[in-house]
Amino acid sequence: IIDDADRLLKITGELLNMSQVETGNIQLKLQPADPAVIVQQAIQAVTFQAQQRRIKVHTELAQSLPYIQADVEKTSWVLINLLTNAIKYSPEGSEIEVAAFRNADKVEFRVRDHGRGIDEKYLPRIFERYFKVPGSHDRNGTGLGLSISKEFIEAQGGRIWVDSRVGEGSSFGFTFSAA
Repeated sequence: IIDDADRLLKITGELLNMSQVETGNIQLKLQPADPAVIVQQAIQAVTFQAQQRRIKVHTELAQSLPYIQADVEKTSWVLINLLTNAIKYSPEGSEIEVAAFRNADKVEFRVRDHGRGIDEKYLPRIFERYFKVPGSHDRNGTGLGLSISKEFIEAQGGRIWVDSRVGEGSSFGFTFSAA
């Protein structure tokens, strides 16, 4: 019952976020934000889930990162979504890396897992609404998380991407201009 209630709560939250996206009414609270705070909030939110699967979350935060102009809540939500996916698709006892670093005039956030990876033919569709990689065996997913993530990042002027190879794991990331 608890699992079903959690699943319904997650679906309801994603549908509410999606309705904001569809109506063009994404309410953004853009402000100067510390990338390190966003990373710490996201890691804190998934720590229990990672511990349950004995997955270590390794953090790489560059020193003296510039602030970004972002909605902290929505950006943290995106990073939590990426971390949750990485935990879900990683083997028990493995490691996930989450990083924030400067890349030219941008700040880049990246989550890397060592799961089975995503076949190249599915990568162009990975951010589409309701898309699930065939054979992923994710009965709890809605296929909305990555789509909402893309909308949230792009609404803030950022860019989101994926790099994955079968057998090597996946890297999901997004960039914002330094404030």
